[in-house]
Amino acid sequence: VGSASAVSVSRQVQGTGGSSAISKCSAAERGYFEDRFLRLLAGRRRRRAPLVHRGYYIRARAVDHCVQDFLLKTQSYPRTQILSLGAGFDSLYFRLKDMGLLHHTVMYEVDFPNVACQKATLIKTTKELSALVGDTEGERLVTTAFSGEDYKLLGVDLSELSKLSTALKEAGLDNEVPTLFIAEVVLTYLENSRSDALIQWAAEHFSQACFLLYEQMHPEDSFGRVMQQHFSQLNSALHSLSQYPDCEAQQRRFFEKGWSECSVMDMNEFFTCCTPENEQQRVQSLEPFDEYEEWHLKCSHYFVLTASKGMEPSWTPLLSSTTVPHHHGPVRIVGSINALVCEVRSEASGLRRYGHHSALITPNVILTTGGFGEENGQHCRMRNFHVLIKHEGYWKAGCVKKENHDKRWDERLYHTVSCLSSSLALVVGGRTSPNAALGMLWLKFPKTCNDSDPNDITVEVVSLQPAAEPFALRWRHSTTEVIFKGEKYLFIYGGRSAVQPVLGDWYFLHTPEISCAVV
Repeated sequence: VGSASAVSVSRQVQGTGGSSAISKCSAAERGYFEDRFLRLLAGRRRRRAPLVHRGYYIRARAVDHCVQDFLLKTQSYPRTQILSLGAGFDSLYFRLKDMGLLHHTVMYEVDFPNVACQKATLIKTTKELSALVGDTEGERLVTTAFSGEDYKLLGVDLSELSKLSTALKEAGLDNEVPTLFIAEVVLTYLENSRSDALIQWAAEHFSQACFLLYEQMHPEDSFGRVMQQHFSQLNSALHSLSQYPDCEAQQRRFFEKGWSECSVMDMNEFFTCCTPENEQQRVQSLEPFDEYEEWHLKCSHYFVLTASKGMEPSWTPLLSSTTVPHHHGPVRIVGSINALVCEVRSEASGLRRYGHHSALITPNVILTTGGFGEENGQHCRMRNFHVLIKHEGYWKAGCVKKENHDKRWDERLYHTVSCLSSSLALVVGGRTSPNAALGMLWLKFPKTCNDSDPNDITVEVVSLQPAAEPFALRWRHSTTEVIFKGEKYLFIYGGRSAVQPVLGDWYFLHTPEISCAVV
């Protein structure tokens, strides 16, 4: 039973490599980076979402940044080596060879035997790939799936360190030559004792070595818990998170395992500090994108780490190429505002969210609409309205009943809700996706609300004609009620649209003219 279980786990881990290749291929096809070889290795093709594209873009950029820095720093050496652990169907060798960067470098790739065999077959049967590798060497070892002059593909389980060490030595890996180890979301699938042993083995057995690690971190928050659950459901648990939950723990890990230098940063910092501004602007222009909260949240849960020992000159690609200065001084606090945490006596879900809008519809009733958050234990767009009612000194939460539910409301984000009377609120803008802006709606609610039962409040969604006035097709804007010469206006300002990433225009909406149409 144990053996069958281990086989199942290894198959699932192998599946993550195939999925990763497909995602990278999708990002390359949208122009995030150039890689004409991924489509030859990924097999089936599938279009991924912009958020996924950005995640794989920053991952690919971090790896390329560090690999090319290694090749640049070691160009004076007569020979160098790159060892990619758990390489899967990655195209790194073919890209580097095509760019002419492997004049004195031999690349070794290691993965499960069946993955290595599949990749070897692809290379042999694909003219564009086999032409780059050149003539294959006649003698082949049992663990070597493919062998060329500067490319060796080995089929070995990384968890079996002694077999790995023997196979690499037989394939020609020289422990006296500057060697770069690459592990892209690989070691975390191993038990910590085995991944630790591999990191220590690399430091002890190679006199001049560099290590590049890209993995997940921060398992303790909501995003981290969902991330772990996702991989556990794939039968590919992330083992390193329990013992090495953050950048500091990973850095200590490498120092303790024999590495003399180590730098680490999360992907938000890498994008800000190691990506030129013109490149950031180029990426921004590739496709409609507005999921900045999700993007920064995801980037904060991944890190890139570089470690080295015995290297002359020292290898610090994360420190030597920063485009934005680091600020090490103390954070200055200008001032503070006291705030009280309100007690909520309710088990209602849906209160954890962002991209929503809350409006005071009566002195003791707050209506919350839209956004993205947690409902019934799931991360999702929020379709339900929620209400908070202050009653007898505490707040009660509940889910609002909706009438005449308009489908345009579903999953609306970054809108505004302005209460214009005792029974009417105007919804302006919002979006469902970065290229699908929404117009205006009325929300009708009773003039008097039951302040003891939040679930007894009914809100009616009323269409407004014309709902899609050009000025209303925006999101992340602000609305403020103002009075001019005794007349009420709604001041609508800024935000963004499907066409413009930043808007600087403003409008004054004469509210009596539109509210008279709703009785």
